[in-house]
Amino acid sequence: MRSIWNGAISFGLVTIPVKLYAATEERDVTFHHVHRDDGGRIRYRRVCSLDGREVPYVDVAKGYELPNGDMVVLTEEDFLDLPLPTKRRIEVLQFTPADQVDPIYFDRSYYLEPDEGGAKPYVLLRDALERSGLVGVVKVTLRQRESLGALRVRQGVFVLETMLWPDEVRAPDFEFLQEEVRVRPQELAMAGALIETMTGDFDPAAYTDSYRRALLEVIEAKIAGAQVVRPQPPPQPPPADLLEVLRESVEAAKRNRAAAQREPPGPEGGGTA
Repeated sequence: MRSIWNGAISFGLVTIPVKLYAATEERDVTFHHVHRDDGGRIRYRRVCSLDGREVPYVDVAKGYELPNGDMVVLTEEDFLDLPLPTKRRIEVLQFTPADQVDPIYFDRSYYLEPDEGGAKPYVLLRDALERSGLVGVVKVTLRQRESLGALRVRQGVFVLETMLWPDEVRAPDFEFLQEEVRVRPQELAMAGALIETMTGDFDPAAYTDSYRRALLEVIEAKIAGAQVVRPQPPPQPPPADLLEVLRESVEAAKRNRAAAQREPPGPEGGGTA
């Protein structure tokens, strides 16, 4: 892995030099926009909407549009004097129970590695934080944007979770929340039984990306010049009574669990998405 940021964890009067790495990577199948007829790559140009001329990247600036349509142009110099005390540090603001931080605030995950001379204070804070069962609430600036963050420990390493600000999380304003929806006790009990039947320890290795696998098979078939066979979707069952559907779901979940216990896991973890 290659570090994408160097700075320090600021913890009271303690400073811990660290390097920051992206903790995740997407394994999606990537595509280019191409000309359908000959496969040529589609190129895009930076063209000014006013004079129609192509604009070199060096002349591209940031613009903030006003409600009346006017544009305020900002250059790199305009950003230099903005207060960013967390530009090169992860400032610990407080520690709090992990269950008080709603996961909806989480944005991206990063690993932190101690930089030169930082191993001992890094391990000290890591062990103390892990023993406490708390997470650190921090501020940090990445890519010219200051964010809240959560500092936690995973597999002996600090993980920094950048977080959204409170005004960036939308309220769930849906009409059905104002309606009085009645649920029968039998339905609630059966739903609880279904949840109980499907409950187990989380093992991410037991799941695979079946869509990506099918997409790669399509691409491989295209390369080989074979005909692509598109699977037919399963027929949709007719609407049924909710309680009966829940009862059948419980029985199906029991059968699936019994079958999974009889069969050894496959090479990809024994499951599908």
